[in-house]
Amino acid sequence: MRILGIETSCDETGIAIYDDELGIMAHSLYSQIAVHADYGGVVPELASRDHVRKTIPLIKEVLTAANLTPQDLDGVAYTAGPGLVGALLVGCSIGRSLAYGWNLPAVPVHHMEGHLLAPMLEDNPPEFPFVALLVSGGHTMLVRVDAIGQYQILGESVDDAAGEAFDKTAKLLGLDYPGGPVLAKMAESGIAGRFKFPRPMTNKPGLDFSFSGLKTATAITIKKEITEQLTPTEKAQTQADIAYAFQDAVIDTIAIKCRRALEYTGLNRLVIAGGVSANTELRVKLKQVMDKLNGEVFYPRAEFCTDNGAMIAYAGLQRLKAGGQNDLTFKAKPRWPLDTLETV
Repeated sequence: MRILGIETSCDETGIAIYDDELGIMAHSLYSQIAVHADYGGVVPELASRDHVRKTIPLIKEVLTAANLTPQDLDGVAYTAGPGLVGALLVGCSIGRSLAYGWNLPAVPVHHMEGHLLAPMLEDNPPEFPFVALLVSGGHTMLVRVDAIGQYQILGESVDDAAGEAFDKTAKLLGLDYPGGPVLAKMAESGIAGRFKFPRPMTNKPGLDFSFSGLKTATAITIKKEITEQLTPTEKAQTQADIAYAFQDAVIDTIAIKCRRALEYTGLNRLVIAGGVSANTELRVKLKQVMDKLNGEVFYPRAEFCTDNGAMIAYAGLQRLKAGGQNDLTFKAKPRWPLDTLETV
């Protein structure tokens, strides 16, 4: 069985074709970073317009790369939510229309389920059950996963997601958009111990996350420490030291919560997915946690950590096999709780 996947939930247009025997046959990803850079963040209307321009050409490109025609497909999957409603509607309307025109079933996919299942695209996929850490610009959550669609939310962010905190802190440091990866790179030059930031919500029970207070503490430090009296070299080092301390606090907080989740569930397999899962220091820290617990950590390759069509194609194929498809109507769901999905 073979399916086309369409991802347009935010600022990346991702298209892929997945075959349940051959794996990923072709995929392509277009990033809108250049479109939004001047604004310091995603502009929803511009994102929607760019998806309109790019989705169909990318679908043609991927079909050609896979040496396939629409007649070789068994379905069309598209991200139905959560995300920016205008961006979602582009993928929903194109995916549903192509499915109708090609006489194929259309499969709406939950964006976070796509991320959660992205490690299944690798040669060594995790077995169920496991704990999943979904960590991105819009979400930070811990989920117990017993099967596809059988999800129990253990904890989630009550304010800023980890990726959002990275980007906002990077902006406070004067870094270019998207700031998260730039901040992580800057932190490599930071000196440990110069600054120490709080590990929010780790001194009380529970598995929820909060990063807004950490962001505020970092903002106060930036205002206090980065002054006009500093030389360019001193300023650069201070920025790096603050970036190091901030990243260390975020990663330490996530690691503490992941360990709690594993101990609470009694499981020894951890999946990390979402854009922030590409962070090298986070992977190192969680590997250390799992080694101490005699467990194993799984994550997708870097190109499938951010939004992409391959994860939507894979998730869509599992849903299609279980009989999940929609009628001629379609609906974008900017808010869509993960634990409301049906079990496959």
